[in-house]
Amino acid sequence: MLRFVPTSPLTPQNDPWEPLNHAVPPFYRLTSVEFTVTNMCNLRCEHCAVGDTLRIRDGEPLPIAQILRRLDEVENLLTLSITGGEPMYSERTVRQTILPLLRYAVERGLRTQINSNLTLPFSRYEAILPYIDVMHISWNYTSAEDFHQIVYARSAQQVSLRQAEALYRTMQENASRLAQAGVFVSAETMINRRTWRKLPEIHQIVREIGCSRHEIHPMYPSDFARDLDVLSLDQLREAIHQLLDKRDETIWMLFGTLPFFACSPLAADRELIRRLRTAKNVSVRNDPDGRNRLNVNVFSGDVIVTDFGDVAPLGNILHDRLDELFARWQQHPLNQRINCYCPSANCAGPNLLVADTYYANTPFKERHALV
Repeated sequence: MLRFVPTSPLTPQNDPWEPLNHAVPPFYRLTSVEFTVTNMCNLRCEHCAVGDTLRIRDGEPLPIAQILRRLDEVENLLTLSITGGEPMYSERTVRQTILPLLRYAVERGLRTQINSNLTLPFSRYEAILPYIDVMHISWNYTSAEDFHQIVYARSAQQVSLRQAEALYRTMQENASRLAQAGVFVSAETMINRRTWRKLPEIHQIVREIGCSRHEIHPMYPSDFARDLDVLSLDQLREAIHQLLDKRDETIWMLFGTLPFFACSPLAADRELIRRLRTAKNVSVRNDPDGRNRLNVNVFSGDVIVTDFGDVAPLGNILHDRLDELFARWQQHPLNQRINCYCPSANCAGPNLLVADTYYANTPFKERHALV
C-alpha cells in the first residue's frame, strides 16, 4: 500500500493541532479546519457530543468544489479533520465527500485526522488508508459489557450483548490492522463516572490494540451529554495520578481540556501540573476549538466553534470566508471572556465548557502562573 501522508512523526513536541505552536496569543491563526460530513451513526453513545443532531439519513452535501475553494482561501492551514456522526457509515459519504477532502489535504501537505468508532468492516477503511495521518477513536471500555452499556445507552432499539461483543471485537481488530498499516491510531478516553477508577485497565487495552497515543479528556456536560454527572476536581486529580502511576511510558499520553492550571492557588493543582510537565511522553494540549480551529457542516455550510454547543453559528461558507469568520470569533464577547494566555506556563486557559463547569466566577485574566 502506497501512503501519501507526511513522513515526519507526530510526537509530543510535534503536534500540529496544538494552537500555541503557530500563534502568539492573544492573537491566534486559523490553522485547522474540521468538517462534519454526516449526521448518521450506528451507535448512540451516552456521552456523544453531537447526539442531538444524529439522523437516519443525510441530506445532500454542498458541492465539494465550493468547499475546497473556501479551504484555498485559508492562508495558514496546517491540519484537516473529519468527524460526524460516524464518517465511514455511508460508502457514498466516503466517495463523495471524504476522499476528495483527504486528497486535497495530501496535495496541499496538510496533516489529516478522521474520527471513527471503527465498528465497520475493514474494507470500508481501505480506501482512505493512503491519506490519513491520525485515526482517532473513542475507547472507554474494559469489556464488551462496558461497550454494550455505553454505546447503546440512547438506542431506540434493543441490541443484544452478543451483537455488541461482535462490534467490540471488530473495533479491536480494526485498530490493530490500521496500526500495522502505518496509521497513527489515537484512542481517546473520557474521564467520567464510568471510567475514572478504570483508567489503568483501559490504558492497558489501548496499548494492546496497537495505539500510538492515548488521549485523556474529562467529560463535560455538553449537548447530548448535558445531563450526565461530571466528576469533582478532587476525583479528576486522583484519576490522573493513578493513571500516571501505572501507564506505559513508551506510549504518548495526551491530556486535553484539563481543568487544572498553573495559576491555581491550590497546591494539589500545582503538584499535578509539575508532574504532567516532567512525565515522559506526556503532553497537555491547549484546546484547539476557537483558538486555531473551526468546524464546517458540509450540508448547511454553517461554521461553528466546535465544542461550544451554546454558541450560534459564526457564519456560513456560502457567503463567508473562513479566515473572516475566525476573526469574528476572536472579537466575540464569549471568546473575550476566556481569551487569556500565560507565556510563562504556555497556557491558553480554559475553554467555555471548562470555565462554566468548574470556574464560573474565576477571573483567569487577572491570575498569574505560580508554578
